[in-house]
Amino acid sequence: MASSLTWSLFLASLLFLFTLPSPTLSSDVVSSSGNTGAESSVRDLCRSTPYPAACLDSLKLSVSITINPSVLSLALRTLQAAISEAAKLSSVLSSAGRPGAVVESQRSSLQDCQELHQITVASLRRSAGLVKPEARKLADARAYLAAALTNRATCLEGLAGARGPLKATLVDSWLAAYAHVSNSLSLVARSGGRKGRRLSSARSFRSRGGAGFPAWVGRRERQLLQDGDYGDVDPDSVVTVAADGTGNFTTLGEAVAWAPSNSDDRTIILVRAGVYEEHVDIPSDKTNIVLIGDGSDVTVIRGNRSVGDGWTTFRSATVAVSGEGFLARDITFQNVAGPRKGQAVALRVNADLVALYRCVMDGYQDTLYVHSFRQFYRECDVYGTVDFIFGNAAVVLQAGNIVAKMPIPGQSNVITAQSKDDPNEDTGISIQNCTIVASQELASSNVIVKTFLGRPWKNYSTTVYMESYMGGLVDPAGWKEWSGDQGLDTLYYGEYMNSGPGSPTDNRVTWPGFLVMDYDDAYSFTVSEFIYGDEWLESTSFPYDDGI
Repeated sequence: MASSLTWSLFLASLLFLFTLPSPTLSSDVVSSSGNTGAESSVRDLCRSTPYPAACLDSLKLSVSITINPSVLSLALRTLQAAISEAAKLSSVLSSAGRPGAVVESQRSSLQDCQELHQITVASLRRSAGLVKPEARKLADARAYLAAALTNRATCLEGLAGARGPLKATLVDSWLAAYAHVSNSLSLVARSGGRKGRRLSSARSFRSRGGAGFPAWVGRRERQLLQDGDYGDVDPDSVVTVAADGTGNFTTLGEAVAWAPSNSDDRTIILVRAGVYEEHVDIPSDKTNIVLIGDGSDVTVIRGNRSVGDGWTTFRSATVAVSGEGFLARDITFQNVAGPRKGQAVALRVNADLVALYRCVMDGYQDTLYVHSFRQFYRECDVYGTVDFIFGNAAVVLQAGNIVAKMPIPGQSNVITAQSKDDPNEDTGISIQNCTIVASQELASSNVIVKTFLGRPWKNYSTTVYMESYMGGLVDPAGWKEWSGDQGLDTLYYGEYMNSGPGSPTDNRVTWPGFLVMDYDDAYSFTVSEFIYGDEWLESTSFPYDDGI
């Protein structure tokens, strides 16, 4: 499978090399005159990538042909190299699963790596078909490649404490394969089509209420998604989960297992009132699943895994979503491990085009793991203490409540920990028109607890707060260091038109990466610009504001 795919991409790259026009370098093309010029241009281009030696190695064929290779054609070559190395890594991962080959310090770290790499392989294949001179396709390719790089980071974090004879080989294989992924993202980003700011005259603001649906969304599905009124819907058209045994299933896990794999149609699962004590995994082949609860106050999915009990952060999630097109409304996702157990995720999402409406994510440290891809949360409440919205997705949280809880003694609360690790990734956390307040317990306590808007988990950490109400719990400095001066020059932390006693920016941090944004800056982080929401959110029926 891998060899045939590599050969197909090899032929495709040759065709791409010979058919693309070769305008000047100012048009994102490497121009040359003969082999020497092509080699010089490719070398110059590779010097600008994160891994120049790997780049040159992957582009040997390109410089041996007397043509003027374009940046996009070279990006396709690096993608071919990434897919080839990914196939080798798959073999190493298989060997690592043998008893004693890699001894885990945290449960499931190898399983995490295998699952994440499988998603990466699919992302690379999809990206290879999108490396074309069309801005929208390039944006999708960048989203997939950024997710792949996030998978690398997550795997290596989980393996950090592992040991065994195959560990070094496994880590080296990860680094080798993903060097080509990083180079591919660099070249695709250089090719143009990056998200840009619209001219002021072209801007518009629309509040979407989900009134319009594409033709493929059926009447029953529209009714279920739009108003939750199931009264006159044929019960055979949906699947029901009910803890009391009155539905098709008694657990959500059973319903997910029943759902068709790789479906282009939505599978609707009604989750009736009740507390469901289970850990639910929605794998990458379970696409377009829709969960509809009876209300976030009565439909609760509860788990208690934590890093303190030996799980990886990735695997600690009560509900883990890897299936593209996932939707949920009127449900609470909860992790009750407690504040002393460390990282304990209530909801993890590492899937593309995911949206939640009127849901609650409740935990302490690391409550909502917005791991990767593009996500949207509308009128959702997130409760926690430390880094309780974290990850490397491109995500917008809109019109919800962010509630800081009482941490353990001596801790500060930190709302976000964004983990962008490559300047070419179009990722970040955008919080718009939300309310940031203290829980009742924290607000009524005499204990002084500092609460910060975020801290930089990785060097290019990107987080913005726009048009939000900030209660008095927010520390005047606003933001907190992660470790020393890590990322303070390269992060992007922005605030725009916020209100409330915690919103004044006069005493904010003075880091080079902190910015009081203007309209143009803020517009780049709206639903329409940051996650291309106008192109996919209307089909969900969930309301959203596409501008500022």
